[in-house]
Amino acid sequence: MPISGWIGCIILSAVAVAIGFVINEATEKSTLAVIAIIVAIALIFGVGFWYYNNTASGLRAKTDERAELQNGLRRVITIYTADGTVLKHYEGTIDIEQDQGYVKFDWKGKRYIYYNCYVETIADLED
Repeated sequence: MPISGWIGCIILSAVAVAIGFVINEATEKSTLAVIAIIVAIALIFGVGFWYYNNTASGLRAKTDERAELQNGLRRVITIYTADGTVLKHYEGTIDIEQDQGYVKFDWKGKRYIYYNCYVETIADLED
């Protein structure tokens, strides 16, 4: 689960604990409050794990975070001219971004910027 998912689950768990304290004060039944807190926290984390493992946006969020923390993904990048000639081929852990017609990426500590060309990238290769 990404860091944002953990933070969300922790915040929602704190809210569940606060609601449990309110239940405890209102009803003076501490066992009911403890059960409500445990069930709420279990549901929060269960839904969080389900979301990040079973939805496309959750899986993308995990991949985005892994790329951010590892300074890129394992990729193969091939740069082509307009007529299909291969300009350059890169392979390794690469962080890539696209900005107004420019393709920028960092590879082996250097910044590469290409403009008006075709970029083919295959990402998230298995080691």
